[in-house]
Amino acid sequence: MIRENQRTLNNIQVILDLAMVVIALAVAFWYRFLDYQGSHLDFSSYIPTLFLLVPLHFFLYYILGLYEPRRRKSLSFEVGKVIQANILSMMILFSLLYLVKEIHYSRQVIILFVILTSILTTLERTVLRAILYNIRKQGYNKKHVLIIGTGRLARKLVSKLKENKYLGYEVVGIIADGVTVGKKFEDDVSVIGVINELESTIKDQEIDEIFVTISGNEYDKFRKIIKVCEKSGVRTQIVPDYARFIPAKPQIDDIDGIPLINIRHVPLDNYFKAFMKRTFDFVVSFIGLIICIPLLALIALCIKADSQGPVFFVQERVGLNKNNFMMYKFRTMNIQTSENSDLLWTSKEDPRKTRFGCFLRRSSLDELPQLWNVLTGKMSLVGPRPERPFFVAQFKERIPRYMIKHHVRPGITGWAQVNGWRGDTSIRKRIECDIYYIENWNFMFDLKILFLTVFKGLFNKNAY
Repeated sequence: MIRENQRTLNNIQVILDLAMVVIALAVAFWYRFLDYQGSHLDFSSYIPTLFLLVPLHFFLYYILGLYEPRRRKSLSFEVGKVIQANILSMMILFSLLYLVKEIHYSRQVIILFVILTSILTTLERTVLRAILYNIRKQGYNKKHVLIIGTGRLARKLVSKLKENKYLGYEVVGIIADGVTVGKKFEDDVSVIGVINELESTIKDQEIDEIFVTISGNEYDKFRKIIKVCEKSGVRTQIVPDYARFIPAKPQIDDIDGIPLINIRHVPLDNYFKAFMKRTFDFVVSFIGLIICIPLLALIALCIKADSQGPVFFVQERVGLNKNNFMMYKFRTMNIQTSENSDLLWTSKEDPRKTRFGCFLRRSSLDELPQLWNVLTGKMSLVGPRPERPFFVAQFKERIPRYMIKHHVRPGITGWAQVNGWRGDTSIRKRIECDIYYIENWNFMFDLKILFLTVFKGLFNKNAY
């Protein structure tokens, strides 16, 4: 029944998505030429493009995984993929118009079409999620799941499934050996059978999915469990016991059929994703530097008037792949030896700061020259903040997983900074945020951090 519902939902999703494409083109044309008095192509001339755009959007959405089951995928994942697909479709359409030398199509209509398609598709998918959530809340369209095992992993899994009700999972019961049938396991979940009775339990309870959470010392039972699950045609998920030793989302790979577990999944290892982020960084930093030229000049004059010394402060930091680079900032302190600047941590009442430097640090304007670091590819707009080699050598010995931050380019701002972990605050909390960002990166996450930086990250009580 669940699989039939999934197929129906997918069909509805495809129809709605493609309807948004048609509606977006019509609205874009109407908005552009509503009060336009000059000559232009009629809407009928744009209709042939739909014979390209409709199947193209379906193909791109399909390739990017937007028609796969979404119970365990976040809305931000969907929105990012929708925007990615729409930008690709615009690039393809512009390329084709250039090749056929079609100059009469309005570029404004096409750009507006892409924007509207992204907005309308996002709204449509958001509404559909809300509808599905309410349906599942009422007890419909739920997946009835069985959990095999009674250990720490099983308890944690039951708790997570109950916390995230929008997923639509209902735990029917627990299967385990050596535990009395009928015994309460967690809240209203009980042990309902043993492994030898697994096949009949699956049939009697009409199970949709099974989670296997048995520990390493019971791995000899795996063959039997998997055999029964596949015979019954039930989808089976294995929660590995070694997950407690892996501090990340593992990724499965293989060498000619030999499975490999990559313990650190980094989305930016993907060439296309890395290229997209780098292109965005380059464009924004280039435009940002041009726009900020008057502000940069004004700050430079104020620094010169406030204290003696150079305008810029240049310091060695550790960046991508543990490679050192020179990071630029506006000077906010009096001239000091490299030993003091490289080895001492800045404190709230640091006597080395200049009067104007205090304002620059509090407002984060001292970071503006790092747009040059972003433009040259040493940094990104968003990422873990880079640290000095002296402190990196210390932190990597004291803080587990500290060096993971160097898997991506360091940033001007980051997830840790917008959550208040900057200045003289917990390095461990900062690293937790950095690793979360690295493992969960998507384009929309970057935009969210940039938005939060403007509204809560610039003037921060810990920025000194």
